[in-house]
Parts: sequence; C-alpha cells; structure tokens
Amino acid sequence: MSAAEARLLTLRGVSRRFADAPALEALDLDLRRGEFLSLIGPSGCGKSTALRLIAGLIAPTSGAIEWAGGARPEIGFVFQTPTLMPWADVRTNVFLPLRLEGRSWRKARARVEAALERVGLADRARAYPRELSGGMAMRVSIARALVSEPSVLLMDEPFAALDEITRFRLNDDLARIVRDSATSVVFVTHSIFESVYLSSRVAVFSQAPGRIVETLAIDAPQPRDPDFRLSPLFSLYARRLADALNRTEGAP
Repeated sequence: MSAAEARLLTLRGVSRRFADAPALEALDLDLRRGEFLSLIGPSGCGKSTALRLIAGLIAPTSGAIEWAGGARPEIGFVFQTPTLMPWADVRTNVFLPLRLEGRSWRKARARVEAALERVGLADRARAYPRELSGGMAMRVSIARALVSEPSVLLMDEPFAALDEITRFRLNDDLARIVRDSATSVVFVTHSIFESVYLSSRVAVFSQAPGRIVETLAIDAPQPRDPDFRLSPLFSLYARRLADALNRTEGAP
C-alpha cells in the first residue's frame, strides 16, 4: 500500500479561531490507516480543538479536512472525564450510542457484552458509576466508544486524572485493544512516556496558535509490553521527544 493509499485523513492549512483568539493556525496533519497517532504539546496549544475538528463537532475557520473516500467514517470519542450517566448501570451506559442509532437492546446486546469483555469489565455490567473506581469508569467510557466499532478512535487525555499504576495498566490494555482491531487512533496527551509507549507516530504542537512543528516516528517492535518502558530504545525516544518539546518554546 502506498503512502497515499494508507492515508485516511488529511488536514491542510486548518485554522480555528474562537472570538478573537486563534487556537490553531495553518495546521497540516495526516492520519494513516491503522496507526496510533499521539498529539503532544504545551497546554492550550489546540490539541483538543484538533480532535473536535476531526470529529466534526466544530468547523474550521479556514483550511480543508478531507477523508479518504469523501465521507467521515464512524468515529468513537473518549473525553477527559468518563461522563457516564449516574442513574444507569454499566451496560446501559455502553449501550447508549447504539440506542441513539435506533437499535433495540435485543439486537445490541452481543456488541455491548463484547465491548465490555474487551475492556475487562464483563463482570461489572450491572454496576453503577458510583460503584466504580476512576480506572473502571474510564474503561466503561472506552467500551462505549468502541461499541459502534469505529474506524477512528479519538481520545482526549483519557488517563490524565488517574494514578500512575492505573494509568500504566490502562495503557497496556489500550495497546492490546488497538492491536486486536483495525481502528486508527488519535490520542491527546501531555505525557512523553505515554506517547512513546503507545504510538506509532507522535506529532509535536507549537505553543498557541497551534501547528505541528515536528513529527517523530516511534520505530519500536509491536506488540509492546511493560518491559519496553525499561529498554534503552524507550529511553532514546523519550529523550528525542523531550528535546522536540523543548524546541517548541522557541517556535514562532
């Protein structure tokens, strides 16, 4: 497959302004089929805005967003907080996207159960959000995003509020889930270590108004396991990414 054939999404010269404040300016970004692309950069540089543009939740002020085939595919979105319905049990929360599509529980049940199995929560289907830990609640949010079997999964700092042990465990689980599917992922994070561990490529944003100033390919064997975090190769990529982020301070 050529580079052009592998390209699923293209953003060219995309800018977005909110009132008089530019969030993104002249953003060029490609997403390839089946890749895990992380976006990293200073706070307020427009990473989350880029996700919302890709999802179609907002429109660009200028520039072009083009999908292969001309139509936006099925997209799953995982936000920074799980945003679960507190009055509904886990399986009802996961069922929500399919219910909004008009599917009955009878027809959707197998997919809901499969999504919960993928995130390791098959035994908590009848639990309520108040009975879940922060990590479990985020797993439910991921299952809800996956239940529609999206071609693209957008994730906006989903693990930022979790403790380090839980975050590492969810990183491992996410790597497995993505590896076992054909889903392309765009993942926003502030963590150098998380982006190196998960990604096939990392796009480094400048300070606001955001644009991509460097892209780093993480050429490390897959599947990755916790031992990769202790390897010299991991340290090498983490250092390269840290250097790239340091250079953004002087980027215009």
